[in-house]
Amino acid sequence: MQADSTWTDVTGGCQCGAVRYRLAAARWSADICHCRMCQKAGGAPFMAFVNGPVEAFVVSRGEIATFASSEIAERGFCAACGTPLTYRGRATGRVSVTLGSLDDPNAFPPNSQVGVESRLTWLEAALAAPASSTQVWLAAETIADVGNRQHPDHET
Repeated sequence: MQADSTWTDVTGGCQCGAVRYRLAAARWSADICHCRMCQKAGGAPFMAFVNGPVEAFVVSRGEIATFASSEIAERGFCAACGTPLTYRGRATGRVSVTLGSLDDPNAFPPNSQVGVESRLTWLEAALAAPASSTQVWLAAETIADVGNRQHPDHET
């Protein structure tokens, strides 16, 4: 799949499974936002989103709680587990869905970045730092079992 194209059968949801959604066929594109508001909302150096028309975003289970993070936008999240799910401009008719909440986060490679004035100065060096898999890290920490309570990356 490529960014900025027509998509079908894309699903996602929160970490606990209380909220599930699907993206209907529409024009979607992905980006990364480095703005300070996204950093705080995601508790991360940046947030990555796929953007499309609000009518093409369908909640199939549960309800999305919202927080009006500014005069122009609201952010949606799962009230049970706190997973950030959406960003919706109040007057735009568009919704942005967090890439990390998709069942296949690789489905929409970001093709632009915004809010770069707030990009963290150490981000590039951190992404170039030595890397290892989760399994290697768990073994090094002598953790035999995580006890995963996360909802699976598919409809149930």
